[in-house]
Amino acid sequence: MKTIVLIDDEQRMLDLLSLYLSPRGFHCIAFTSALSALKYLESGKADLVMLDVMMPEMDGWEACGEIRRHSDVPIILLTARTEKPDIVKGLKLGADDYISKPFDEEELFARIEAVMRRKNPVGATLSFKGLVLNQASFELVYEGQPISLTPKEFSILAILLKNKNKVFTREHLLAAVWGFAASTEDRTVDSHVRNLRDKLRKAGFPVDGHFTTVWGIGYKWVDKPGS
Repeated sequence: MKTIVLIDDEQRMLDLLSLYLSPRGFHCIAFTSALSALKYLESGKADLVMLDVMMPEMDGWEACGEIRRHSDVPIILLTARTEKPDIVKGLKLGADDYISKPFDEEELFARIEAVMRRKNPVGATLSFKGLVLNQASFELVYEGQPISLTPKEFSILAILLKNKNKVFTREHLLAAVWGFAASTEDRTVDSHVRNLRDKLRKAGFPVDGHFTTVWGIGYKWVDKPGS
């Protein structure tokens, strides 16, 4: 189970984050003080830190810099400040991403996934009925035949294969694949999905029975057709 350290001076926000993240399988450790969180991080386990910017005693920017002095743990800043200089300041201090308050639950989870994936790339392969996706070499083959994918197509396929039978909204895929700086639209996801399906179909993989559209919501990878 992944451990997320939550730092925010508002208990209500800590409760909300825990409510969102705990059902997703994360163990949340919450602090209302950056100083208390830093003391914990000296020896305690953390797979990711979510850090509010505007806090008394020690703000999120200073806390981020202190964490970076001794740890490369992924950091996501939580902020109501969306001005570009503020965002750049956080990134220069070592933050990996930021999310603006108020936030959407799906976007929050997608950004967490994206940051963890970038910080901890998985070298294992993903296999499914003759498809073999190698996350270390960014290669995809079907029954020994290479299939050339763009980086975005590769990321979409990896997300779906790792989460079979789970529906992903277009917004979730945008945040997870394009990242926090993306200024694009839902139809961009649809275009990449269409190209990805065409490539799998041309290679002979029965894509239509597995890579399905959930109308009005998004996409999912079905383990067994009809499920």
